[in-house]
Amino acid sequence: MKLRLATAAALALTLTACAPSTSTPGAAPSDGGARTGTLKVWLFDEPNRAPKEKVVNEAVAEFTAAHQGTKVDIAYIAVDTRSERFKGAFNDPASAPDVVEYGNTDLPEYAAAGGLADVGPAVTAWSEGADLSPDAKSSATYEGTLLGVPWYVGVRALYYRTDIFQELGLKVPTSIAELTTAARTVRAKKPELFGVAVGGKYTYAAMPFVWDAGGDITSLNSAQSRAGLKAYTDLIADDNCPPQQCADLTGGKTVDLFASGKAAMGILGNFNRAAVDAGAAKGKYAVVPLPGSKPGSIAPAFAGGNNLGIMKNSQRPALAADFLTLLAGKKYQSEMYDAMGNLPTLKSASAVVAAKDKFVEPFITTISNGTKFVPLDPGWGKIDASAVLPTMIEKVATGKSTVEQATDEAAKQVDAALTK
Repeated sequence: MKLRLATAAALALTLTACAPSTSTPGAAPSDGGARTGTLKVWLFDEPNRAPKEKVVNEAVAEFTAAHQGTKVDIAYIAVDTRSERFKGAFNDPASAPDVVEYGNTDLPEYAAAGGLADVGPAVTAWSEGADLSPDAKSSATYEGTLLGVPWYVGVRALYYRTDIFQELGLKVPTSIAELTTAARTVRAKKPELFGVAVGGKYTYAAMPFVWDAGGDITSLNSAQSRAGLKAYTDLIADDNCPPQQCADLTGGKTVDLFASGKAAMGILGNFNRAAVDAGAAKGKYAVVPLPGSKPGSIAPAFAGGNNLGIMKNSQRPALAADFLTLLAGKKYQSEMYDAMGNLPTLKSASAVVAAKDKFVEPFITTISNGTKFVPLDPGWGKIDASAVLPTMIEKVATGKSTVEQATDEAAKQVDAALTK
């Protein structure tokens, strides 16, 4: 869909209002830059790129048909080296792409570098822009400025073995207390299984317990955060998931445990479906939202995912906005789910996906209930790289530290890393 000229002009004014601190872009015309020529796009590479590439190529064909005299050059960049590539583009306007895909946890670093454009005017004028949920937009917003359009989101929910629950006469948990009881019952009656696979290094399985209790990453030593952490680490015990086997489990390893049939429950993502279906648990499981402490409640989940943004150095900001909103629209979000299993961020696309695939309902319900995110601060990268949160969880799980000691230590590290 092509944005109105007024939108292009508004975007252009936003893009040219100030240059990133690391570079000086060329002068951009007030009409939004050149309307022809080559639009450069960076998207993340995938282990199996073909399905994604097929959808993107379809979008490119639609875009070029509607924009005569234009071409779209798609470059698939390695996720592991994305930071270096982006830094280079921020510093060298000539090498900068126009449209970029980036992880939502990358936002603080890229925003601090001044390399991303304000896409607020484009989203406001976009007919589907109002369909983005506030939580989705918040993960692409830095200091009040919208620096991208959430392209897809991933959240975690509770996978459980329907055959084991039926055999043991267990009810699907509707609270953390019920989940804990069911996990211990499984372990007692089937000691070869873990009740629920939980890991000391699985940050995004632990944080919903903290958030549900009213805690947060920025207040780890609060009473609420400590209560949530204790609820999670109490599951890393001999009567469920023994510390000697589970204290160093990562998210990937917990997926393996559930998929291989060694756990009756697991806190896994919508994006783990293929891995589970490739294992012994295939056809023997169901999914519900991860319950909170209050019966019938849903624990807040971490909303991971990727955004589409426009580089501030773009010489074709209006064309970039047109392509971004096309690729991020309902049509291609729905097709990306079919191709890659990526959950849409647009409510209308989510409805389409849910109608044809009941598997996604608990994940969409989780998103609708409200999600959480990491601190939008450049210091988050240091916290993540230093493994502050998993170290905290693991120390409590192994008994090396009390909840109070571990949270005090982690809170100091978080405070020191955050710049705000």
